[in-house]
Amino acid sequence: MEAKKKVLSDLEIDDVAIIEGFLDNMDLSMRRRLLEIGFIPGTRIECLLISPFQDPKAYRIRNTLIAIRKEDSQKIKIKEVNEK
Repeated sequence: MEAKKKVLSDLEIDDVAIIEGFLDNMDLSMRRRLLEIGFIPGTRIECLLISPFQDPKAYRIRNTLIAIRKEDSQKIKIKEVNEK
């Protein structure tokens, strides 16, 4: 049985990960937008803030704070890094 892939929305505050790519069902225009703002495979990302209703979450990527809706962050594959 194959383990469930980790996605960006799985991160909690202070969790760190490396972006691995995007799921195939992500809208191409959203994928392009994310790539343009730095969501490039191999990039380190850290969850910094979570809104009161858990959506959106804010992430630090390339020294920039970016908030992303859960709907979109569920389509970004990650590899979690243990830095705590």
